[in-house]
Parts: sequence; C-alpha cells; structure tokens
Amino acid sequence: MSLLSVIIPHWNGKQFLQTCLDALAAQTYPDIEVIIVDNASTDGSQDYIKTHYPSVHLIELDTNTGFTGACNTGMKAAKGDYICLLNNDTEVDPNWAAAVVNAFERYPQVGMVASKMLLFNQRDHIHTAGDFFTVDGRAGNRGVWQKDEGQFDQEEFVFSACGGSSVYRREMLDQIGLLDDDFFFLLEDVDLGWRAQLTGWRCLYTPSAIVYHHLSATGGGVTASFYDGRNQIYLLVKNYPRELWRKYRWLILKAQWRQFWAALRAWRGKAARARLRGMLAGIRGIPYMLKKRRQIQQMRTVSIETLEAILSPPQGN
Repeated sequence: MSLLSVIIPHWNGKQFLQTCLDALAAQTYPDIEVIIVDNASTDGSQDYIKTHYPSVHLIELDTNTGFTGACNTGMKAAKGDYICLLNNDTEVDPNWAAAVVNAFERYPQVGMVASKMLLFNQRDHIHTAGDFFTVDGRAGNRGVWQKDEGQFDQEEFVFSACGGSSVYRREMLDQIGLLDDDFFFLLEDVDLGWRAQLTGWRCLYTPSAIVYHHLSATGGGVTASFYDGRNQIYLLVKNYPRELWRKYRWLILKAQWRQFWAALRAWRGKAARARLRGMLAGIRGIPYMLKKRRQIQQMRTVSIETLEAILSPPQGN
C-alpha cells in the first residue's frame, strides 16, 4: 500500500487544528503520515499539537518562512509515494485520501491531483474544482463561488491543483523540483503546475476527493494583493513559452494593464496600494526570473500545441 504524506504548513491557527487533524485521523485509507511545519507560531500551537496529537510529526521552525518555505521543509521530510499540501483551515471528507491515491494509481501519467474544494460554511458552494491558466496570463479557480449542482462531478484534466489541498507524485517532484521559495505565498502552486505541464505531467481533478475550506481564514487581504500582483509577473516571465508570448503578448499586456489601472484608480485602499507595490516588485524581479526561465524552458518536453490546448481562453476582467 502506498504511503500518503500530508504536509500542513502552519502559523498561528491553533483554532483550526482539531477539525483538520481529527478529519485526517478518520480517513478510510490507513497509510497516512501527517507532518505539521510550524512557522514560529506564537499562539501555543506547538504545545497543543504535542499534547493532543503526539503521533503527528511536528517540525518547529525558528522563523516564518512563508507558505513555500514551510511546505518545502515538510516535503523534504516526507516519506510518502504521494505528497499532499493541505491548509490547516480545512476538513477532508473521510474518503478523501482513498480517492486521491486511487486517482494516482489509475493514471500513471498524472503527477498532480486536484480535490473538489467546497466552502467550509457553505458546503453547497465551490471554492475550486482545480485551477486554470488563461492565454492572457491569468490563473484562477474553476467554479469559484458557484453553487455545487453537479457541474463539476466528472473527472477531468485541469491545469493545476490549488495549493490548499494539492497532491503530488513523488516521482514528479524528484524530476521538476519543489515549490519556488521566491514566490513565498500565492501562485506557487500554479508555478509548480507550469513546470509539470512543460515536462508532460498531467493534473487530474477528481470530484470524489472532497475538502471543506475556510477560505482566506489564515491569509488574504493586503498580503495576498501584494503577492498576487508580483507573482503573476513572475509566472509569466519564468514559465510562459516564447512562442505563446509572441502569439498572445498583447492580450497579456492588456490584462496586466487592466489590473494596474484598476488598482491605481482605487489607490486609497490598502489592498490596491499593495497590488501596485507587488506589480512594481514583479517588474524589478524580471532579470532574476529570466535567469530561472532559461533552465525551466530547457526542461520542456511537450509541444507548444499541447501546451496551448491546456490553456483556457481569457476570463474577462
């Protein structure tokens, strides 16, 4: 039986731990290891885990290394054939792990599995049914905010898996690497998805793997606006193939301009100013991302036509 390693990056979210860990303990699939990587929490999380969940492998970091730093630390310590990144503010369905492992075992070309994530407090509404990436350079959640009426009840290939409950094949990670620490927070999952797609690995969305999520319970706001603005630029510079840049460059630039102009018009708001700072930081980081780009693009083993077919059309404003 294959071991599933579940990595939970954690920072000051003790109030979510019981729900998250009890749900993992109730899984119908028995071969699971749980690793919590604590980003120097100050709310007593460490003692709580040691007292109430002694079987959990707790890694205590001295400083806050962000989502990517905590996840990478956990993935390096993981022993599983399949490695999951799971937010601390989630509750997984009892059959979630069994569904994930089954998906990997049925599809050897699948390197990523995306769960059906529903809102914790509105369990008939969707957070994400896998992620998409548009030709004009935007990443997003399929079905976000929609009422779950069966429209995403079929397995299908998608671009990538949301980092709140993404699961990866170890063999794939050994080939393409872990999360990019330069992303720190947000879109690091899509960046990894790009590396996977460029090298021929697929992402399967499986609706029988159900996760309930307190959306933005431990992140968001100004911080999310900054990193979303910056990391969108990082994604495009680092991963988007040259041939697709040539074909869609005006759509990409138009999409970035719309975001910049919208933030500029709302500059009195803290989130808008954070997005502007993030976009400027992304522009300043272009030379560094170009250095990474050379290595990433050299990894590509699939055709441009294959990649273009995976991308979605522009999603509007």
